[in-house]
Amino acid sequence: MPKTTIDLKNLSGKSIAIDAYNALYQFLAIIRQPDGTPLKDSTGKVTSHLSGLFYRTANLVQMGIKPVYVFDGTPPALKEVEIKRRARIKEEALVHYERALKEGKIEEARTYAQATSRLKDYMTADSKRLLTQMGVPWIQAPSEGEAQAAYLAKKGDTDYCASQDYDSLLFGAPRLIRNVTISGRRKLPRKNVYIEVTPQIVELDQVLKQLNITHKQLIDISILMGTDFNPDGIKGVGPKTAAKLIQQHGTLEKAASTLKHAEFPVEPNRIREIFQHPKVTDNYHLTWKEPNVEGVVNFLCRERDFSEDRVRKALKKMIEGSKKAKGKVTLEKFFG
Repeated sequence: MPKTTIDLKNLSGKSIAIDAYNALYQFLAIIRQPDGTPLKDSTGKVTSHLSGLFYRTANLVQMGIKPVYVFDGTPPALKEVEIKRRARIKEEALVHYERALKEGKIEEARTYAQATSRLKDYMTADSKRLLTQMGVPWIQAPSEGEAQAAYLAKKGDTDYCASQDYDSLLFGAPRLIRNVTISGRRKLPRKNVYIEVTPQIVELDQVLKQLNITHKQLIDISILMGTDFNPDGIKGVGPKTAAKLIQQHGTLEKAASTLKHAEFPVEPNRIREIFQHPKVTDNYHLTWKEPNVEGVVNFLCRERDFSEDRVRKALKKMIEGSKKAKGKVTLEKFFG
């Protein structure tokens, strides 16, 4: 899949619709103590998501980027199997995590802990409250957050959408940015090796051109491999095989007819419908404001035990950086 590595600083003046749940799960997984315990306030409430959301968003705004976060609504009924599968994985990871802790295997415990992350209702409410105080817009999607974020980019209301998942392309996002919320130095699980995670842009047109297929055929390739709405896909069919089958036969149905034991528990057209005509809303207003400094400090420091000095410094840089960026963009437009 064609990807272009970018420096986020070069996106000053651009807007990005970010899949909020995708980002929050990343923060919950990564921002932990050495033994895997998440950050918590004095009442025992988890704050890892707030830490990631605050500092990463402040950093993006400081660079002149205009983020908007899109929160999931009610998932499509077909996603139930995938949701249950993910829940089982979390339960299994929790068992391994607790066992590793008892055995004193701290590094192993942390690895398993990252897979146990659960997004609770208060975390979503806290995240929306923080974004409002920061002057960053957020949207409540009727269904899939990725679909709504892709819709914003398709309409031209944002320049990009951001997620770790490639499903954004299936929802028709013209330009997807990966690694927006987790870029930087990261340690590989179970290895004493660090890698540099850099932001990447994936353009839908380039993907289709390279594979010589249509957007509908890209969806068919994904259904063969397995999606959130048919997790298992066709046994033995990976990315290369799926692409080759669709390139040769044109459609999912024709490709499946050439395979032994190709079964679809879910009617493919039902999955196509989710990707091609997802539930989205036009009920939103994208307005970026200067942060309410005291509002952020009261929430994060007084209620959630964050360091006031660190929070105020981050807000100061955020405000100063965004003002510089606005001036630069204005001059570019003036002379453009």
